[in-house]
Amino acid sequence: MAEMEYCTRSVCSALRPYVADLMGYAYGDDPPALHRGLSSRFLTLVITLDEPLGVAWPGQPVEKYDALASGLHSTAVHIGQTPSRAGVQLSLTPPAARVLFGLPPGELASIVIGLDEVLGRPARELTEQLREAPGWDDRFDLLEAALLQRFDQRRVGTTSPEVGWAWQRLSRSGGAIGVQDLASEVGWSRRHLTERFTSEYGLPPKVAARVLRFERTTGLLRRRPGIRLADLSATVGYADQAHLSREFRAIAGCTPRQWMTEELPSLQHVAPPGSGAADE
Repeated sequence: MAEMEYCTRSVCSALRPYVADLMGYAYGDDPPALHRGLSSRFLTLVITLDEPLGVAWPGQPVEKYDALASGLHSTAVHIGQTPSRAGVQLSLTPPAARVLFGLPPGELASIVIGLDEVLGRPARELTEQLREAPGWDDRFDLLEAALLQRFDQRRVGTTSPEVGWAWQRLSRSGGAIGVQDLASEVGWSRRHLTERFTSEYGLPPKVAARVLRFERTTGLLRRRPGIRLADLSATVGYADQAHLSREFRAIAGCTPRQWMTEELPSLQHVAPPGSGAADE
């Protein structure tokens, strides 16, 4: 398995509600033929430092990107099939879509697009600058400066307070709260909450809850790879181990054991997305 160098740095205080993680990575040898970009509570931004990165949804052809953006999604995206070995990756909270890009996060949901389609020419210029920078700190400085240049906190106010609160409540529960209970707490009908939530985030609250529970599951597997799957199922709220396995296949496209065998060894030394960020 290819060894990976990685470097992380906390972002400046102005960006912390919107940028959960800033990470640079570089494989010392050929990268894995397949890496699964798992579903989580974060949007993703990747800028490569060498060759374009290959990305494909299951069953779809590979598309190649020098830089990409992806929103919330409920199935893993396949990454690989290109010689790209190095890049920088940002995990963004949903409000970042409006504050940094001027878009509701729902417009980026379940898609991968070139970053230039979101930012235009500045995305291409930033990619060139990052590739010419001599080290990780220089690259992180460039990224922060580029994000701050686009930073506009006024845009965050366009999100409904009720919908924003529902997202935070669902996130903090790890997907454990039911949609009807969530709607009752907001003071809306289940149907109205589902419509407004889906319009904003691109996923219905029930699907978002599945993603959040799955994210908690993979986080526990990273920290406790020896945990029995039956115990893991009970801990995160699945009905039983079979339920856990079905959800893993539906979201990751493989069994929990297959994911642990193929990818966990290379991920255990990398902090999971958002481990150092506020929950937004």
